[in-house]
Amino acid sequence: MDASSSLRQRSLSVYTRSNGAAAAVEERTADDGESLGEPVSPSARLVEEYFIVVVVGLGAPVNESTGRAGIGAAIACYPRFQSIQATDKDGTLRWVKTTVDLDYHIIYPKLDTMAVAANPDQAVEDYVASLSTKPMDHCRPMWELHVLDFPTSEATATTVIRVHHCLSDGTSLLMLLLSSTRSAADPSKPPVLPPLPARTAAIYLRPRPPVSAGSLAFALWLWSFVLLAWHTMWDAAGFVSTILFLKDTHTLFSCTDNGNRRPNRIVHRSLSLDDVKFVKDTLNCTVNDVLVGSMDAALSRYYYRKLGDTETRKEIRLRSVLVVNLRATTSLHECVGMIQSGKPSDVKLGNELGFIILPVHIAMHLDPLDYVRKAKNTVDRKKSSLEVSFTHVAAEVFHKILGRKAGAYIIDRMFSNTTTLLSNMIGPVEQVEFCGHPVVFIAPSQYGLPQAINVNFNSYVNTIKVVLAVDDAQFPDCHELLGDFVESLRRIKDAAEKLGSHDMKA
Repeated sequence: MDASSSLRQRSLSVYTRSNGAAAAVEERTADDGESLGEPVSPSARLVEEYFIVVVVGLGAPVNESTGRAGIGAAIACYPRFQSIQATDKDGTLRWVKTTVDLDYHIIYPKLDTMAVAANPDQAVEDYVASLSTKPMDHCRPMWELHVLDFPTSEATATTVIRVHHCLSDGTSLLMLLLSSTRSAADPSKPPVLPPLPARTAAIYLRPRPPVSAGSLAFALWLWSFVLLAWHTMWDAAGFVSTILFLKDTHTLFSCTDNGNRRPNRIVHRSLSLDDVKFVKDTLNCTVNDVLVGSMDAALSRYYYRKLGDTETRKEIRLRSVLVVNLRATTSLHECVGMIQSGKPSDVKLGNELGFIILPVHIAMHLDPLDYVRKAKNTVDRKKSSLEVSFTHVAAEVFHKILGRKAGAYIIDRMFSNTTTLLSNMIGPVEQVEFCGHPVVFIAPSQYGLPQAINVNFNSYVNTIKVVLAVDDAQFPDCHELLGDFVESLRRIKDAAEKLGSHDMKA
C-alpha cells in the first residue's frame, strides 16, 4: 500500500466535548506569513460542537481520479473550505488560509468485509454513526468526504460529507453542492434550480393595499403590524423562558445521555413529494405545513405504541426547534449565478440561521388531516412574528457582550430544554451528477445537539427524504419510527383523497 492510500484509510482519533478542543482552537496563533482573513463570526463560534453530515447515494461506482479532481476544483473555489481558525496578534480569532491536502480530507475507510457482505446497508449506517464520536483535526480545514464504494439497497456507492458547522450551515452547504453538480440529462449544463417562492417580501409583511381598497383594508393592514408586535413579544418571552426555566415534559423522546456524547444513528426513508403536494393542494396549505403535521402524526403513533395506551390524554409539553434560513429568498439563485460567472469567492457561506420554537402536538386524532390543520394554524401564527430574527440576534448580542460561552449557553439551553430539531430544505428538482457520478439520493442531518432526536426533510426530484438523527442507545427501534413517518403520510394522503372526492360530490 502506498503512502497516499495509507493516509486515506487512516483511523480517526476520538474526540469528546470534555477534552478542551474548543479551547485549543482559540490558543492556536497565526504564524508569520500566513494570510489572515476575516474574523470568525459570532454565529460560527456558537456552533463549535455541532457538525453537519450529508449522506449521498451514488448511481455508479466511485471513479477516484474523477471524484478527486472534482472535489479539488470545487473546494478551490471557496476560501472558507481552505481555512482554519487562528488567533492574530491582537487576540482576534480569524480565518487563516492554509494548504489543503486532499489525502487528509478524502477518506476511504477500512470496514469489515464480512459485515459489508452480510448487510451493506447496516455497514453504512454503522459507519456514519461512528463518525458522531470522532473528531476533526482543528489544524486542518474542518471538512471530510468519506467514500464507501460498495452497493447498498438504494445506491451503487455512498459518500458521506462531514462538515463542521462553523464552516457552513445546511443551506449554504446545499448551495455549494448544487454549484458542484451538473444535470444528469446533459452534463454540459448546470442543474435546473428550484423555483423562487411566490412571495418577495418578508413572510410576516402584508403588502400595503391600494388606495382604492378603502379604509377598512388599510386599517386591517395597520392591524397586522400590531399583531406582529404582540406576537413577537409573546414569542420572545417564550424564548427567554425556555432559556431560563421552561423545559419540555420528560418523555421517551427526551435526551438521557447526561452530557456524554453517545453515537448518533442517522437513518432515512423516502416519501413521495407528489403525495405531499396533493395534501397541500387539498388543504390549501404549504409543503412545510404537511411535513410538520406528518412529523406530529408520526411521533404520536410512536409515542402511544410505546406507551401501550391510546386512551391516555395527559397534557405534555413537547416542542421542536424549527431552523429557518435568514437569507433572502433569491440567495440560492444569486450565489449559483456568482459561481457560474466565475466569482465563487464572492459567495458568503457561514451560518445565517434563526429559530422558531414550535409545539409538537402529541394526540390520537380520528381524522389524520387534523395533524396538518393544527400544524398550519401554528405555523401561520409564527409567521406573524419576528421570533426567528429575535433568536438569532439574542445569541449574537450575548456573544458580543458577555463572550462566546454566554452565547453558546443560550443556544445549548434552547436545545436542551426542547425535544427535537426540525429542518426542511429544497434540493435539486432534477437528477444531478456530483463530480461525474449520478446522485440517487441526498440525506442531510447533523449531530452534536443535546437532543435525542432530530428530524430533517430534504427534497430531491420527486421524493422527500425524511432523515432522523437519533441517540443510538435510546432509539434501537429507529427504523420503526421511520415507518411511522411513512404510514402517517399515507393516512393523511388517504384522508385528503376522501375529502377531495366528498367535495367533488357535494
